[in-house]
Amino acid sequence: MPYRAPVAEFEFLLTHVVGYDRVTATEAHAEATPDMVRALLTEAGRLCEEVLAPLNRAGDMTPARLENGVVRTSPGYAEGYRAMAEAGLTAMSANPEHGGLGLPQTVTTCVNDMAGAACLALQLNPLMTQGQIEALEHHGSDEIKALYLPKLTSGEWCGTMNLTEPQAGSDVGALSTKAEPAGDGTHRITGQKIYISWGDNDFTGNVVHLVLARLPDAPKGTKGISLFLVPKLIPEADGTPGVANSLKVVSLEHKLGLHGSPTCVMQYDGATGWLIGEENRGMAAMFTMMNNARLGVAVHGVSIADAATQAAVAYATDRKQGKPLVEGGTGTILDHADVRRMLMEMKAETFAARALALDLAVSIDLGQAGDAGQAARAAVLTPIAKAYGTETGIKLANMGIQVHGGMGFIEETGVAQYLRDVRVAAIYEGTNGIQAMDLVGRKMMDGGTAIMALIDAVEAEAGAHEMGAPVAEMAGALRAATAEMLGRDLNDRFGGAVPYLMGFARVLGALYHLRAAAAGGEARGALARFYIARLLPEAHGLFAQARAGATDLYDLSPDELAA
Repeated sequence: MPYRAPVAEFEFLLTHVVGYDRVTATEAHAEATPDMVRALLTEAGRLCEEVLAPLNRAGDMTPARLENGVVRTSPGYAEGYRAMAEAGLTAMSANPEHGGLGLPQTVTTCVNDMAGAACLALQLNPLMTQGQIEALEHHGSDEIKALYLPKLTSGEWCGTMNLTEPQAGSDVGALSTKAEPAGDGTHRITGQKIYISWGDNDFTGNVVHLVLARLPDAPKGTKGISLFLVPKLIPEADGTPGVANSLKVVSLEHKLGLHGSPTCVMQYDGATGWLIGEENRGMAAMFTMMNNARLGVAVHGVSIADAATQAAVAYATDRKQGKPLVEGGTGTILDHADVRRMLMEMKAETFAARALALDLAVSIDLGQAGDAGQAARAAVLTPIAKAYGTETGIKLANMGIQVHGGMGFIEETGVAQYLRDVRVAAIYEGTNGIQAMDLVGRKMMDGGTAIMALIDAVEAEAGAHEMGAPVAEMAGALRAATAEMLGRDLNDRFGGAVPYLMGFARVLGALYHLRAAAAGGEARGALARFYIARLLPEAHGLFAQARAGATDLYDLSPDELAA
């Protein structure tokens, strides 16, 4: 079925659920008015529907390939990318000083959501560039900014991030790529990186890599990692691409999904690189990019949840099968209670995950405007949004296949691609287990102050709503689980981290549905009642798992596990 951009849904969420008016009240974003945002989202939605969505299947059927050392991209991707760049959609939040629109992260998040639903493999390219721009804006020298940011912002060039090595996956501190000073202010980068999304292409004038590497005599672990900018082509003083750098794509990974996105093994052989930020402080600089990407990957989950839901509803509306047990039915499988259960769950979960991502984006915008409380709130919401958003995308892509029945298992319907494409989102940019450990570890280092402030706000708001009693009660259960987490050692927290995070997300999702019900009429109220009655109670079991800690996880020896 054709993809439909949910522009009206974004308007509703921005106006009634996530408080976007607070963003336009800041000096930095006063011009990003609702009327301007509506016009921008309408135009972006049209591009996603008409230009990007038709490319989705082509990327899956005709993957990117490596040909004589050059990455050849999927049919139509070059034209699709250029359309995004010409419309200014590749880097909307970038600083106007370097050609960006300076729009709030919240608006970029809406556009990324639509572009990802239309063609996730292609949207991953500008997402990487958006993160690199933010990292360079915060940590790059004036010279680097002046040379690279206009090209990255315009979409003439694109960016990547290079963390992972064969022996150093989630344990970034184990990386071994070397950076040797060249004596002229540059460094020579040598090593291999794997899983590099969009490590090369055949439609941008240059590819700019941010690479983590070690200087000579650097401390071990993450405290000895520095960040370097390593372009594919070394620019001339006027910014035109010059000679080729000493790097290459060794191979492309053969993947479960996202076939249109070339995932590269990169080899650096004394490549010229420029230090970004301070020596041995590369992780701090890279995390600027990674936190941006974690919101982006949360939205990947939402994008696929939306696309899968649209496809499932369209199929169920047309498919005739079985004898209905309801009066005045449609004559289609929409009459069957279990199909209705799945579709209601898909709509309710998509709404909650999208609201959480936009809530996080609003807090990021307010934090960048100087609100320290919102910055702390954004830090708490980031791992929750990333994990819940991506798990929701996976669950709903799977559920969409189920709604289609046997046809869901047939590739020609296109719905199996959603599940294959989104599955990696729970893994990259920090696995969802790592997100959960971050939530109960680093995000509790303040003694739980920021988390408890968030729970206080949920409890107070839910208590004032006519449907809010179960939500306020579950917020109390979240408070108790949080207090118990704070009293435990780190590994016990880690043993219950994932269910704790998912229970937290359930409570937040219920709050967003309450806000929607208060503003949006009977249909919004019906969806809120469904979520609160059928999905929110899952949090009881999740918090029970969180309280179980880690002890029983070690009750079987390695030999017994393998038996």
